[in-house]
Amino acid sequence: MTKKSLPITGLLSLLTFAVLTLCAAGGAAAAAPLGAVSSFAASGTPQLVSLATANTDPTGYWTAERMQTAIPGDVLAGKALAGGATTGAANGAVETGPPVKITGTAKGGSPSLHQNEDPIDHVGKVFFTMGLFNYVCSGNAIVSDNDSTVATAGHCVNEGPGAFVRNFVFVPAYLNGTAPYGVWPAKALYTTTQWSTAGDIRYDTGFAVTAAVNGKHLADVVGASGVEFNADRGLGYKAYGYPAAPPFDGQSLKSCSGDATKDPINPQFKAQGIPCDMTGGSSGGPWMVTDNQDCFQNSITSYGYPGGPALIYGPYWGSVIKDAYKLASASR
Repeated sequence: MTKKSLPITGLLSLLTFAVLTLCAAGGAAAAAPLGAVSSFAASGTPQLVSLATANTDPTGYWTAERMQTAIPGDVLAGKALAGGATTGAANGAVETGPPVKITGTAKGGSPSLHQNEDPIDHVGKVFFTMGLFNYVCSGNAIVSDNDSTVATAGHCVNEGPGAFVRNFVFVPAYLNGTAPYGVWPAKALYTTTQWSTAGDIRYDTGFAVTAAVNGKHLADVVGASGVEFNADRGLGYKAYGYPAAPPFDGQSLKSCSGDATKDPINPQFKAQGIPCDMTGGSSGGPWMVTDNQDCFQNSITSYGYPGGPALIYGPYWGSVIKDAYKLASASR
């Protein structure tokens, strides 16, 4: 299958915060430059917004200048992080259920704080508008019934609590200002009621359903990783993201690997952390686990503590987040 690159002028310097190799990954195709178009409470019905009429051409919105000045989306998790720590609103057990593992589709050492990575076809950057400002996060194409679903952080699709974002696009396999597989606009966004109505950081996960591009669905072009819910805690993870603050520049993919541990600062969040020195921007980046040589996404990068230990934290993917995924996966 021939991949088309998106021609765009100019190189971008983008801020994006966010064992083993990613199994459903392949190397990115030769890329054209990107330019002119280019953080969780009880169960409830997952919330969604349709972007079909209000967000008809987000790719046209994202000029090189807007991408370059987008704010790293991790700042959007700060309100939920501070609120949960102050009020204890996130006390209680995160819901669980029987383990669920859905295998993805492929297109083609020792733990350390971070490693350099070649581009991965289905991992990329997310751009969106919230209020008066433009932001950037990370995301990952995941297996779905519609072949068009991207997993990211809840605070990258909804204010938590508050409105859904606008102008949401996904740029898979981003590298040095290029979009080898184009820019994919979202036509619907999903998250949990717990995030959209209460900003409960334990459920900081969102999903975007992308529109077809050139008559093709996202997974047909870049593949999709598997997903897993209600898994054991304390697993070994490899997390991906595009850190941009020094010593990083946001232009290439990085990863961190390690065994998950509890958050000792705010244990009521029920989150898990791994050693990582990635800086602002990898919010929404995928956390991958392996089983019998297959890879499954099992969390996302949600928050960290500036000036604290070099750790990033992700929410536990239980039954509530699985329900939101199911709705997004079935959306047409």
